[in-house]
Amino acid sequence: MKLLTYIILIITLLVNSIGLSDLRKNYPLANDNSEITQNMYNALSSISSNDKAILIAYKGAFSTILAKHSKQVKDKKTYFKEGITSLELAVEKDPNNIEIRCLRLGVQENSPKFLKYKSAIPADKQFIIEHYASESSQEIKKFIKGYIKLSKSFNESEKQLF
Repeated sequence: MKLLTYIILIITLLVNSIGLSDLRKNYPLANDNSEITQNMYNALSSISSNDKAILIAYKGAFSTILAKHSKQVKDKKTYFKEGITSLELAVEKDPNNIEIRCLRLGVQENSPKFLKYKSAIPADKQFIIEHYASESSQEIKKFIKGYIKLSKSFNESEKQLF
């Protein structure tokens, strides 16, 4: 697994940018792998508020996962705050992007209750249910469907819609 992480890092450095396919592929792996999380976070470090909303959202999502992997409480707080700020900016920039809504839903579902970052779960869930069928990208649909299968917010009958 470490070899795969290093290969991803080398490719990232060689290409000097990361594609959405790579982000979609690595996002589900990041929760259990701090090296992938760190590599993706580093690859997205140059993303700013002027970039595409989807890149800002992924930067935010990886930042919140980096908070989980951090050992210092100060780092956890910094990365999580940075992450939710980026996610909220991405939603503000592109509120009708189903992938961004899915990323935010995932972060909210997996954030500890005491952080009180769960208020948009019902809205994001409803948005995904209403707009999934009209999404034209099969890659995005596959990413969302993969997340929904693991989601705690969707009951079994709702999961059958996907």
